[in-house]
Amino acid sequence: MIHLLLFDVDGTLILTGGAGIRAFQRAFHELFRREVETDGIRFHGRTDPEIIEDIFAAGLSRSPTPEELQAICSRYLAHLEEEVRHSPGFRIMPGLPHLLEMLAVRAEVRLGLATGNLEGAARIKLDRADLNRYFPFGGFGSDAKDRTVLIQKAIERGRDLADRPHQEIRVFVIGDTDLDIACGRNAGATTVAVATGGDSWDTLRQASPDHLLKDLSRPEEFLAILSESG
Repeated sequence: MIHLLLFDVDGTLILTGGAGIRAFQRAFHELFRREVETDGIRFHGRTDPEIIEDIFAAGLSRSPTPEELQAICSRYLAHLEEEVRHSPGFRIMPGLPHLLEMLAVRAEVRLGLATGNLEGAARIKLDRADLNRYFPFGGFGSDAKDRTVLIQKAIERGRDLADRPHQEIRVFVIGDTDLDIACGRNAGATTVAVATGGDSWDTLRQASPDHLLKDLSRPEEFLAILSESG
């Protein structure tokens, strides 16, 4: 059996110290010459296309055109690279990359991403932490606005990398928000919540994940989850 482990990025693997929010604000101001108030917008657990729609609603009271969407994504990625590089609040979450190193050498494990970030944004964020090397595939906000759909896309890509086409696969979605849990469940995955990011322990517990961890700093806890699942 292959264990397909799909990790969220923000709050699960790393924190950028607000780099994404600042990059969105800069991109919007550059294109439309106006400030946008983002305090009322939920960022954690959301996909970048959802966030962009909310930013347009807050700043212009409308949805973006396809051309505007393409333009703001391009400018966002350019600003994000700079913001991530210089963010004083950037940090890798507890237990990493040690856990990833342990998982990467296990023959039955395939590591991937399931994140609402545009793929370019995810890669920029992980690059500063030198974590991209662990994740050769994934599902991203650039694949779908709906988080369940992008998780399904990650599963498809993971299956394509299996050694044998009909090999049995068990999928795990690891994330820090109730949306990771709900969408992972909708995609048929075993859900592992970590209380390191967007949602509190109590919020995550109420979302009823299959497993709930304080963080990823104890590899034996995470490996036990894989063992229990066969």
